[in-house]
Amino acid sequence: MKQMLFVFAFVAMAGPPPPPIAAQVDVGYPPPRSPFTDLEFKHEATLFGGYLASGKDPAGVAPRGGPLAGVRYEVVVGGPAQLVVRLAQAMTDRDVIDPTAPLATRNLGTRSWPVYLADAGISLNLTGQRSFRRIVPVIYGGIGIASDLGKNVDVDPYRLGTTFAVSAAGGLRFVTGGRVQIRADVGTYLYQIKYPTAYYVQASDNTAVLDDSQARSFWKSNPAFTLGVSYLLFR
Repeated sequence: MKQMLFVFAFVAMAGPPPPPIAAQVDVGYPPPRSPFTDLEFKHEATLFGGYLASGKDPAGVAPRGGPLAGVRYEVVVGGPAQLVVRLAQAMTDRDVIDPTAPLATRNLGTRSWPVYLADAGISLNLTGQRSFRRIVPVIYGGIGIASDLGKNVDVDPYRLGTTFAVSAAGGLRFVTGGRVQIRADVGTYLYQIKYPTAYYVQASDNTAVLDDSQARSFWKSNPAFTLGVSYLLFR
């Protein structure tokens, strides 16, 4: 009996038990959401369009700038990296000349001259495999070819042909949360221009298309600006 009285006295002196922890916390705002969202899909197919702003060449005979359209496919290969393949066509034109004619009659007019671009490379998400506030900044580098599929004009010996190309780009992916995504990219296709020997030979008026100080081959940068719509596949 004395032991029970002692226990009751101890409880009374200690007072009632404290309320649960949850009851002690004031009602307020929920914890802030993370600005990062995981990227769940591993494949991406994109249709894109834009403009190829071709760099200038001293002779003025290489394909110029024009509308650009193409497709892009990429697959996550690990970490922030994707393997990318791109195919595109630039609807360009070029000036055709006859280098054997005098300066006054040398230019034979402008012809439609499509350029086909194909490359493969690696794209890196700068935020890893997640978006930051639904945006993923990306960079890309690749190698491939630029080609006019052998198109030519008999009187003009200039040929673009099929030439090695290096490509680079940076852009933004706008993640919607579903399978559709918007992307914008700015980059360049860098390929070589080679002038024929006939461009350095004087015509009957003692003028030539180019003088000997001009290099017969050089690399030309061709900036590209594109917008695309992507469909995401395979989680």
